[in-house]
Amino acid sequence: MLTTLNTSYTDTRAADLAWALGRDPLPALATLDLELTGAKLQLRLLGASHQVLVEENQGSCSETVACIAGSSTPLPLGVAKRVGDWEYEFAARVEALSPGQFEGRAQELLALVSDHPNGLVGVFPGSPHAFTALLAQRHEGQIHWRTWHAYPQDGQLVATRTRVGARVSVGLGAGRRRLSRSGV
Repeated sequence: MLTTLNTSYTDTRAADLAWALGRDPLPALATLDLELTGAKLQLRLLGASHQVLVEENQGSCSETVACIAGSSTPLPLGVAKRVGDWEYEFAARVEALSPGQFEGRAQELLALVSDHPNGLVGVFPGSPHAFTALLAQRHEGQIHWRTWHAYPQDGQLVATRTRVGARVSVGLGAGRRRLSRSGV
């Protein structure tokens, strides 16, 4: 789903983004409610980037990547945490692109996410390449989402990848079965 956000461009640069886990829902400019095999997700576009809310039988989780006033947690390269009965993994990277590369990548991402049934894109006024995009899916019992935050004035694209799901415990019996299948 593609939407034009009726707000000023709050994210001024990639370095202003902060990460937070477990925040209450913040005011959203656009949302997309999804149900992915028993899990309820809400993808939220904020005036200052994104928030994802997840609810499933095992619990709930919220991730916020945004310009958060007073936040002391900058955007990390990676995080792995336990959240209740879930494992949570987050990774982020900042790509610095030439103007031509940036425009091509922005158009590619806008097309991919806006046409996807589990995608939400918000374009900020002033530039067709100033956007925040979110795309969610469920794969092998895990919930995954990716986000992109575009800063055309600096040629920077912030990409994040998140996975959340039930902890996997491998018992001794499973290990023995695996070894016997491999011929050991």
